[in-house]
Order: sequence, then C-alpha cells, then structure tokens
Amino acid sequence: MMSFSALYAKLRRKNIGQYALLSCCCFFSVMLMTSYIFMMRSPTILTVLPEGGDSRKQVMMIFVVLAVIGCAVFTTYAAGLFFRQKSKETGVFLALGASKKQLKSELWKELSIISIISCGSGAILGIPLAYIIWNIFRLFIVDTQEMILNFDINLYIIIFIIYVIFMLFIMGYKFIMKTNIIDIIKQTHSAKPVHCVPKWFGVIGIILLILGGFCGYIAPSVFILGLHWYPPEGLTAIFYIPALIGLYMILLHTVSNGWSKRKKYKDIISVSMMKFQGRQTVRNMLVMTLLIAGAYFGSFYTPMLGTGAIMSFDDRPVDYAYHFRADQNIPQKKEVFELANKYGVKITSWANVPMARLGVDGEISVEKETSLGTTWESVYYSLLKSDIFLSKSSYEALTGEDINIKSGEIAAIMDASGDGQGIFDGNVTLVTNTLTGESWSFKSIEHLCNDILFGRYVVSDEDYLKITNGLTLDCQEQMVFFNVENDEQTYDFAKALFNEIVDHSGEEVAVYDSFDPILKQIHTELYGYYFLDEQEPPNYDNRDSSDFRMYWQYMPKFRVLDKADFIKTTAVFLMLFIFISIICFVAVIVVAFTRSITIAISNKKIYDDLRHLGASNDYLNNCAKSQVKKVFFVPIITGTSLIYIFYSMIMFFNDNRLTLYEIAGLLVCLALIAIISFVLYLIYRLTLKKVCNILKI
Repeated sequence: MMSFSALYAKLRRKNIGQYALLSCCCFFSVMLMTSYIFMMRSPTILTVLPEGGDSRKQVMMIFVVLAVIGCAVFTTYAAGLFFRQKSKETGVFLALGASKKQLKSELWKELSIISIISCGSGAILGIPLAYIIWNIFRLFIVDTQEMILNFDINLYIIIFIIYVIFMLFIMGYKFIMKTNIIDIIKQTHSAKPVHCVPKWFGVIGIILLILGGFCGYIAPSVFILGLHWYPPEGLTAIFYIPALIGLYMILLHTVSNGWSKRKKYKDIISVSMMKFQGRQTVRNMLVMTLLIAGAYFGSFYTPMLGTGAIMSFDDRPVDYAYHFRADQNIPQKKEVFELANKYGVKITSWANVPMARLGVDGEISVEKETSLGTTWESVYYSLLKSDIFLSKSSYEALTGEDINIKSGEIAAIMDASGDGQGIFDGNVTLVTNTLTGESWSFKSIEHLCNDILFGRYVVSDEDYLKITNGLTLDCQEQMVFFNVENDEQTYDFAKALFNEIVDHSGEEVAVYDSFDPILKQIHTELYGYYFLDEQEPPNYDNRDSSDFRMYWQYMPKFRVLDKADFIKTTAVFLMLFIFISIICFVAVIVVAFTRSITIAISNKKIYDDLRHLGASNDYLNNCAKSQVKKVFFVPIITGTSLIYIFYSMIMFFNDNRLTLYEIAGLLVCLALIAIISFVLYLIYRLTLKKVCNILKI
C-alpha cells in the first residue's frame, strides 16, 4: 500500500512545473538582490560614493524603492500563485480524510527544501554574477586600479533571505489553516477580477500621477528652503504616494477599459481573460513599471555624464590650463617649453598671470537641533570664506576679451552658459585681505563667463594692487593658459606635464577643491569640527584615481588628457549605474516572462474550449498576442515615458533651463531607449513563442 508521503511525492512530480516556478522566482529574486547588495555595499563602491552625496542617494533610492520592493512583491506574488495552484490537490486530500497535520508536515518539507535550495543557490550565485558583469566591463571597456571589486558580507542579504523564507512559511500556514474544503478546492479556479472600473479612473490617475510627481519633487525644497527645516530621512518620499496610486489607476483603466472607444469590442475574448485576472496582472505591471523606471534612471547616468563632459572638453577656450600656489616649485614657462620640445609638441600661445586668495563675505546656513528636528537659519559673516581674484588685465591676457571694470566694481566668473551650477552665486560685497585685516566694499556688475576660470572674481587693476598688498606666497597663485598645435596628438606630453605638476606639489596643497581655510575655522567654531577633517587628503600616489582627478583642488585641465582618460576617471561611477540598470532590466524580463507564462497556464482550458468551438489558430494567436503584448508593452511604455519626463524635469529645474549639454545628453538617452526597447521587443517575441507553445497554437 502506498504511503501518504509517497502519494504526495508522486503528485509533486506530476506538478513539478509549479514547484519549479516558485523556486525560480525565489532564486532570481535572491540572486539579483545579492548581486545588487554586494555591488552597492562593496568597500570599493563606498569609497568612491561619498556619504550624503547625490550619487549614493540615487543608488539607495533605486535599491530601496525599486529593487527591494520590486523583488519582495514579485516573490510574494509567486508564492501566492503556488498556493493557488496547490489548492485542488490539498482539498482532495482533505476530502479523502487526510489530516491537516499530515498536509502541514509534507508542505513544511517542501517549503524547507525550496527555500534552502533556491535562496541558498541564489545567494551563492549572486556573487559570481556581480563579479562576472563587473569584470566583463573591465575587460572590454576600461580597467583601472580602482576597478578591483572587493566583497563584504552584508546584513541586507541575510534580511532579504529571512523575509523570503518567513513569507513562504506564513503563507503556507495560512493556507493549511483553511477549514472549508469547498473553498480550498474552488481557490484554484478563483481570481481577483477587475469588476467595473469607472471611465474616470484613467483621467484621475493621470492627475494623481502628475500631482504626486510634482509634490514629491518639490517637497524637499519646500521643507528646506521654505520652512528652514530638514525633514527626517524618507519623509519626503510620502509625497510620491499619490503618483503611485495614480499609476495603479492608469494601469487598471488600461487593462479594464482601454483608451480607445472605437476598439472597445476588439479582442473582447482576450480582454475579458485579462480582466478576470486583472488585479494580479495590474500589480505585476506596477512592479514592472517601477523596475523599468529604475533601470532607465540608472542607465541615463552614463550618457548624461559622458555627453556633457565630452562636449565641455571640446568647448574649452584653451588646450592646456593649470594653476598652482606661488610657494610651490611647479614647472613654469621654461620647463614646459623644454618638455614640449622633448615630446615634439609646438606651443603656439602662452599666458601666465598672478591670482590671489582673499576673504569674502556671505551668508552661511547655521543648523540648530530642536524638538522638531534640525532647523537652520542664514547668518551673515563679513568674513565667510576665501575666493580667488584676478585683475582686469590678467583676465584679458588669459581670455583675449576686452572687459570694462571700474574701481570699486567686481565681476564674478560663471561657467560658459552663465550658470553658477548651484555652488557659486557670485554675490560678494566685502573683500578682506586676511594678512592685514583690511576690508573693501565692492559693487557687483554683470557676470563674466568662462569654464576654466569658473568660480573666481575679477576687479580693476588698481583695486587688485590695493587688496593684494602684503599677501604672502601661500595666499598667491599663478594661472597658466597655453595652446598647442595638433592638440589631440599630444597625450604623452600632457601626461608627462601632469606628472611633473603632481611630483612638484607639496603636502600642504594636497587638499580637496572644496577645502577652504576660513570656512574651516568658522565650522570648527560652530560645530566643533570641519566636514573634511575625517577624510584622507588626496594621495599623490593615486593620481590616476577618480577621487584624485575629480576632487584635487589644483587638478590641471588638459583637454587631450581629460578626454582620453575620461572613462578611466569615472569608471567606477559608470560601472555602478550600468550594473544597476542591468539588474533592474533582468528583473523586468523575469517578471514579464513569469506573468505571461502564468496567464497562458491559467487560460489554457479556455483556449482549448475556443478551439473546440471552431476558433482558428490565427484567432487564438491574436488573443495570446494581445495578452502578452499588454503585459510587456503597457508597463514598459509607461515606465519609460514617465522616467524620461521626470529626468528631463530634474534637468530643467536644476537652473530653470536646459543647457546645450543637457539637451544633447537627453537625445543620447532617447537613442539608448530605442536600443533597449528593441532588445525588450526580442524578449517579448521569445516569450510569445513560448506562450503559444504552451497553448499548442
């Protein structure tokens, strides 16, 4: 006589597909999360992404909002589907007299095996996945000393695995505790259909989506700039909830009603099948929409950064520019010309002018801890920080421009587009010689524009001599501009000159570009520390690292060097965001494929009935195509459109305009969307073929 366990095992072998589906979903979720977490929490990545920086915030946002929630919802959906498909056999066993204790024992064994094998293998294989993707990038794109990926065991992985296992057993317990046998047997045929969705759902959904996106975007500015209050981490994310609700309503309206009245009765059979499982489908489509948005958000980083940087290199008004403190033994005209002769480079123009570091006034945000959290207020300081000053004749010698600056006037230098990039306002009214303590009032005039000299000030020659009188060499600087013939063929010379500059720089100038001696003193008095105190200063031995190239205060700007080494300099940033997008796109493909196969399996009997009623293969193929197309294209088109609009909005509201570089970057992003959309279309075709095979069309 066959034992209960043997009979249960025989049924398990017969229905191996539902076990495989649950195992694969858990495996992929854990593997993707493991890869993402190992990459995100790697010491290599954390070293490059500064604490509190925008890049780290973007990575964490995609991780928490999209990766964690997306994979968690997807795994929960797969578990729910598994128990629905298992309802019939469980109900039959109960009807034949099997005890719940027997069923619970067998189910616990199954869930234990599934969770241990799928989660364990996913966690183990997630590390090689991250390693392989990372090293493919190193092999075919760029390889630098920073590209060595170090892995570190992290609590996030364990927490996610515990969630998956805990969720499986909780759902299993609730499943076993059902007491009505008829309900259990009927559960396999039950669904959560979309009943009557009002016509206004779509319009209201669009309004909520726009309102939520706008409120979520401006909420931090309202709190910080309007209320002078720093909200707790994550609080402003609440304002995006209307957008999420609106997106759900739009997807629900799309599945239930569609957007074209003239096509209301077209594909009525396939539409009705979609509506019968509508809420499950819409939830999956919502997850896909969020994942596709996260994937593109990560993938846009590379073209936006790369396009803008390459264009800015080409638009520089001079081939070579470098500056240094006057007390440093840096190569000057004679040494540079000798080095140029050594490398066969002809220098066509040369300009070398003095600059000075002087104190300026301004306002600083002083933070205060209150019962409501951290607030701030603006406090004016007559001596707030230091800035670099040039004389009128020095500026003209460097740029070749003729400018009109009278005594008592001061002109700030913005970037080439006239923007302060959010870090430089150019509002100075009081200048102080920090050695003598003497101060002078100035009147701001129209800004000047120059990328190389960005963030500096220009005064008349008369005023420059007056305000710099008595300055020591450590408060004086030199700026050098020169051009060469055949700039693009002078990389070896540029590299050699860069090394000479670094080799002749002392430890006293090994500082970040944000370092300011006056601001350090003020911060120390206010808070007891300076925000750069805990950071290691730039290391001259790591001169080719992104940290050094991007943040050293005296980093030269050599066009040929910057263009050639751009990918190397930003390699870790680029790779991180590319990896994020790959993980999210893989998750989208897995969710879409799984949902499409599920629809095919659930509706197989309906397709058989339609075939018996005389439906042709062409008609059945069109029905299947209509369903799979909605599963794929609705979330992909929605997510792609929303994130592109949102990204464009971010670019625009940075300074209330789109620069030429940003427009070019957004056009490159459109090209990227076209390429990825083609790849997703191929996946759709393969999925449709698999669905048709299941339905025997």
